[in-house]
Amino acid sequence: MNEDDAGVGTYADVKTQTAEAANGDHSLEDESDGRPLAPLQHFSDNLDSWNPTLIDALAQGRRIVTFDYRGVNATTSWTPHRVRAMAEDAVEFITALGLARIDLLGFSLGSSVA
Repeated sequence: MNEDDAGVGTYADVKTQTAEAANGDHSLEDESDGRPLAPLQHFSDNLDSWNPTLIDALAQGRRIVTFDYRGVNATTSWTPHRVRAMAEDAVEFITALGLARIDLLGFSLGSSVA
């Protein structure tokens, strides 16, 4: 981290929070006005599976919001059996955070969810 990044932490340092959508919210705040980015991981991956170096690089100039799919890691309920249900869960979670517009970045199954 350089002096220009003062006050912005790293993904490895961010504390996990929860939202009523029953998914975990692990977000890295940035002072920028850039549109938030939600990277969506592959099946059964969780918040701690993201490479902090990648997330920190993506966080330059924007807020990053990562989350666990329902039924994965510390979330409640069961894992959906259909991609459409996973996508609906993602929309519910993003809406619960009060985000009206975001960018999505899908990896593996996350691409189908996006």
